Amino acid sequence: MPSAPTRGPLMIIGGAEDKLRKRTILKDFVAASGGSEARITVIPTASSLGAEIVDVYEALFTKLGAAEVHTARPESREDAHDPELIEVLEKSTGIFMTGGNQLKLSGVICGTPFGDAIIDAHERGAVVAGTSAGASIQSSHMVAFGVGGATPKQRMTQVAAGLGLVSSSVIDQHFDQRNRYGRLLMIVSQSPQLLGIGVDEDTAAIVEQVGDHEVLRVIGRGSVTIFDPARMVSNAHEAHRSAPLLASGVVLHMLPAGAAYDLTTRTLVPRPQEVDDAEAAEIAEAGRDLGQLARDIAAGDVSPTNLRRRLARNRRRVTASPTLEAPPASDGDRA
Repeated sequence: MPSAPTRGPLMIIGGAEDKLRKRTILKDFVAASGGSEARITVIPTASSLGAEIVDVYEALFTKLGAAEVHTARPESREDAHDPELIEVLEKSTGIFMTGGNQLKLSGVICGTPFGDAIIDAHERGAVVAGTSAGASIQSSHMVAFGVGGATPKQRMTQVAAGLGLVSSSVIDQHFDQRNRYGRLLMIVSQSPQLLGIGVDEDTAAIVEQVGDHEVLRVIGRGSVTIFDPARMVSNAHEAHRSAPLLASGVVLHMLPAGAAYDLTTRTLVPRPQEVDDAEAAEIAEAGRDLGQLARDIAAGDVSPTNLRRRLARNRRRVTASPTLEAPPASDGDRA
């Protein structure tokens, strides 16, 4: 019986990804989509801009080596039933959702054949990426809108349904730059079964299937913040209006580039130990010395103790032997 295809990676980008210099995140997206064979579809539905937003990403992805770049832009739920737009997604190896208004994006595509085609593409192995609004919609629950601030307060944000590519979670973007700690804490205070994921600008949380687990790893300049509220204590059920919320016992993870987190077990993945090159060379040299000592012992057919004694005697003999014979002392010397 053939095995099920591996789900494609998700790239959850916190917005303002570098488009001019290293372009680390966008390069990774094109490479994961197939590089020179990549067939990328840009979905600019969330954006208030016209063709210019498409032109920017088309130029970028083409410059980075993609074979084809197409656009699929449903502007209504009726558009999201269009077979031609769905066919574009079915042929894609990479899907990229731009930033903009995430409530518009979810209102147009979630629960439609177009939205289902994005999910199907992920299930068959295509890369699904999104920046800003295109990041938020990938979770099961999505920040629709709301104010920033460090303190969680009742009613400071609203939640809408997302595509559910990352289950039992809520994703927020521009996280540190716009101080969105409070509103993400508010959401998990009200729904402690959800994992809160905040992604900084020019940073991506890449979610990949590793065996039976989903693992999130971080690339880019910033960090990914995770709130695990599984054992939290909150007063969200009784707080009134815009009162500050009690949020105690939330487990906080701050993940910089290179860090990884197991979404299935909700645990940090240990980082591989880095070996210093100079230290590795020193250890290798010591190993060679030990090997030579072992060969010397075997060749002399003596125990290490006897070998050490013999070497010590040889050293003493060399030290005691004068290099030149001293002349006999004269009478004057004796006086």
